[in-house]
Amino acid sequence: MLFSKGSVLGSKAEALTATVLKAKAIAAVWTFPSILLSALVIGWAAEATQFLVSQGLALAILAWLQTLPEFAVEAVIAWEAGIDPEKVHLVTANFTGSLRLLVGLGWPMIYFTTAFFRRKNSKEKRFLNIKLEGEHSVEVLGLLPPILYFIIIVLKGTLSLFDSVILFFMYVGYLYILRKIPPQDQEKIEDAGKIPRMILKLRPGLRNLSIGFLFLLGGIWLYLVAEPFLHSMLALATMLGVSQFVFVQWVSPFLSEFPEKVTAFNWARTVRKSPMALMNMISSNINQWTVLVAMIPIVYSISSGKISAIHFDSHQKVEIFLTIVQSALGCILLANMEFRWYEATGLLLLWFVQFVVPHWREEMIFVYLFWLYVELILAFFGKRKLKAFGEFKELIRKYW
Repeated sequence: MLFSKGSVLGSKAEALTATVLKAKAIAAVWTFPSILLSALVIGWAAEATQFLVSQGLALAILAWLQTLPEFAVEAVIAWEAGIDPEKVHLVTANFTGSLRLLVGLGWPMIYFTTAFFRRKNSKEKRFLNIKLEGEHSVEVLGLLPPILYFIIIVLKGTLSLFDSVILFFMYVGYLYILRKIPPQDQEKIEDAGKIPRMILKLRPGLRNLSIGFLFLLGGIWLYLVAEPFLHSMLALATMLGVSQFVFVQWVSPFLSEFPEKVTAFNWARTVRKSPMALMNMISSNINQWTVLVAMIPIVYSISSGKISAIHFDSHQKVEIFLTIVQSALGCILLANMEFRWYEATGLLLLWFVQFVVPHWREEMIFVYLFWLYVELILAFFGKRKLKAFGEFKELIRKYW
């Protein structure tokens, strides 16, 4: 009788769980389009803002708003890790997966989106090169300091509050340099989208108010819808049988980065805005390498009730180092101030291999290192021009 009663209660609990999961999954019907619309609204504001401040600073503001869901997810994971030490391994899973998604999937998809619409509109048969502007050297080289510092973090095997301070000041320095660069030329306003162009033609007071309103509206909208959106996608993933680690490393980052992907792909549809789309992604890379990671020891320490450092095991070190070499390769590829078809294809294929065969992490590190070594050798012998360094030097000379 007791067994029968327990079985009934178990069946009811399972049915209730299934009902809750189904309800959350159905919420995707309204959360998904809401995320799309909020991303577009924030994108319009950022596109208009680049004519008032530097494009890089506008994209940095945009990246902050777009990565709110990613910050929220990482904060929850760090908080739970401070309470339950067994969950510490999930801390690195989320931010490494997020960064590898941006470089391995996000950058190439911007290239292929641009290439597709270019061929569709102009019937151009030649391979497209996305050419970057001089000011974009700040974003490209802005990746280097945190990437290099993370080598130290991996070698010492801990992430502490001291590291948080260093990474935070790196980001502040990055913003300071962006602040010195002037806004886009006024003659480029006609290249802006219809809505940003309408806003920019308003008188200054109303123009600034409109831009601020769009940022505020899109940011609040994104903040309110981010949690139900993530929960709805989590419910879908659970119903499909996705494991916790896979969800934390790949599914969750993909969903939390969805707003920036929407904005970037919207810009990538036109060749002239494709560099801005790519810089949007890179700005998010820098944001996550610095401020997002800097947040983790702070939340972890507060949750555990004492000043604590996160200690990495061998698996976590491999995950982080794989992320480092992938980002370092991406940085060197863009240092030529162009993004080419074989670079986009290579980054996408290498990401896809590690996604499909996750136990090949160590092997993939050597593949990335080999490609990186080849690019550096080519640069040393003058076969590859690392133009970003010269462009950055010119910007410093011009605006300081």
